[in-house]
Amino acid sequence: MSKIDALKFRVENIVPVLYVKDMARSLAFYIDVLGFTEAEWGDENFTSIGRDRSGIYLCKGGQGQPGTWVWIGFDGDIQTLHQFLISKGITIKLPPTNFPWAFEMHVQDPDGHVLRFGTDPDSSQPFVTG
Repeated sequence: MSKIDALKFRVENIVPVLYVKDMARSLAFYIDVLGFTEAEWGDENFTSIGRDRSGIYLCKGGQGQPGTWVWIGFDGDIQTLHQFLISKGITIKLPPTNFPWAFEMHVQDPDGHVLRFGTDPDSSQPFVTG
């Protein structure tokens, strides 16, 4: 038996903790633009936001570093999401791009974190490699 087998635990979930400079600004982005909801227990220094069965912790100042990358897999239309985010003035670091592993785009949040939104690749279009 390996050492890992002996640990015998189940991972319940994994939630990134993102550094934020201005909690109100970050909440406006995640709630008003992306449709997350805030946990009732949150405050101006630490909170949790969630959508569907996934979540992110936001921490003012003390944890994490600006520029963290987070993968957000979803089952919607990436082109529609892209146009919506553009209409809201959101910074798009990479427009929707069809890679062999996912059709994805990179979106920057107010603190410089990059959200990699990805959905299934589109096999009817050519893939970008690299």
